[in-house]
Amino acid sequence: MNVIKTELPEVLIVEPKLFGDQRGFFLETYQSPRYVEHGITRPFVQDNMSRSAYGVLRGLHLQNPVTQGKLVSVLRGKVLDVAVDVRVGSPNFGKHVAVELSEENRRQLWVPRGFAHGFVVLSETADFFYKCDDFYSPKDELSIRWNDPAIGIKWGVDKPQLSAKDADAPLLADASNLPTYGQI
Repeated sequence: MNVIKTELPEVLIVEPKLFGDQRGFFLETYQSPRYVEHGITRPFVQDNMSRSAYGVLRGLHLQNPVTQGKLVSVLRGKVLDVAVDVRVGSPNFGKHVAVELSEENRRQLWVPRGFAHGFVVLSETADFFYKCDDFYSPKDELSIRWNDPAIGIKWGVDKPQLSAKDADAPLLADASNLPTYGQI
């Protein structure tokens, strides 16, 4: 597999090795020792999948104090996937990485604990897969406004479809209970 570092050192793009021929393809989507070698060390305990239509934007979400790291990928379709450093005191606080994930490029994105995560669907539909290193905890869930000008994400969709929770999420400057850099 090929691991690509991003502008945020903790966020990684993973390109699994693809073996293909006229019959189709095979790829290994996860093998613990290979990921541990690149700093993804916690065991995964929960897998999730969502299906969304074009223009659906989910995020920006995280949990605290029960934090989650996520290894995400697209099984079908195409999305713009985003990770935002929201750890108070981080030298990269408020900075983000945006990566296209698709069924064609088969890339994965490692979204570490303490980072808000979101994506917007750029294809007719998309099946999105998450491997999580802790369990979903509704009482610890936080949201950050998807279009916060201080973060400046260029989503590529003019009028995304949002849940009520995402539409009403606070700006990063107004968010409470954010994780603290160095304590996760």
